[in-house]
Amino acid sequence: MRVIIAGASGAIGRELVAELRRGGHEVIGLSRSAAGARLITELGARPIVADVLDRDGLLRALDGVAADAVIHEATALKNAPTRYRGRGITETNRLRTTGTAHLVEAARHVGATRMVTQSMIFGYGFVDHGEALISEDAPFGRPRGVKSDAATAAFASAEQQVRMAEGLEGIALRYGFVYGPGPASDAMVKLLRKGRFPVPSGDGGRFGWLWHTDAATATRAVLERGRAGEAYNVVDDEPATWGQMFDALAAALGAPRPRRVPARLLRLAAPFLVDQMDATSMRVSNAKLRSELGWRPSVPSYREGTAAFSS
Repeated sequence: MRVIIAGASGAIGRELVAELRRGGHEVIGLSRSAAGARLITELGARPIVADVLDRDGLLRALDGVAADAVIHEATALKNAPTRYRGRGITETNRLRTTGTAHLVEAARHVGATRMVTQSMIFGYGFVDHGEALISEDAPFGRPRGVKSDAATAAFASAEQQVRMAEGLEGIALRYGFVYGPGPASDAMVKLLRKGRFPVPSGDGGRFGWLWHTDAATATRAVLERGRAGEAYNVVDDEPATWGQMFDALAAALGAPRPRRVPARLLRLAAPFLVDQMDATSMRVSNAKLRSELGWRPSVPSYREGTAAFSS
């Protein structure tokens, strides 16, 4: 297939370019910057400079381009967002609402018949979901009466627009928290090395994690064989608390063990991050992706993933 990736120079996008090229696909990467375009070229894909939030400019940039599929991986996040109205999360919400609408139109413009969009398991809600396993049938995008509802609504908007798009085989990928050496974790690694990455007292909530290259292999599997109109959870096999994850990562890096700080104090400096780390707890199942597409994570848990940082 000829595949257009929006956000091809991002943490997931660059891994996905490599994975699709290994699968024999031709890749066109969208970036809004010349620097991103240079990186896409280095990855062996054809770059096109266009801003997903600029509808007219995006369609002009794609004039004369033909493609079989479009993948939406565009975000404005350089690291984990800390505040509800920070620039990164606000612009990323727009990319998932307005930007998705523009990319659906762009997919039709280039003659694509298939579209895959990035979503996240946070769309199940920034709350404590208890011990029950969460499948794709669980309520998604439901308002919870909390300040992080805007992010939840943005995930739901992206999914609905793509999965319900007329004339397109639309699929959503609900990623866990993606990590791995390189841009996926650079900011956290720097803070851990300096002893400046605190964890809520009690280790925070349990969560679904995802190795960066496993995000790419799952996306390729869904692109090639996923069922139209569906959503798929993409997580590893073992939910882990933030404390477990970052204690293990610090040990692998030879860094100090993260300090435990009461959540009420962390919330003063990073309220949205505390919503993710402490208020949210969920055990998300990857059974659907396993059974339907035969996908397995190459890194089954945070233990193997964090150990790779020491090599």
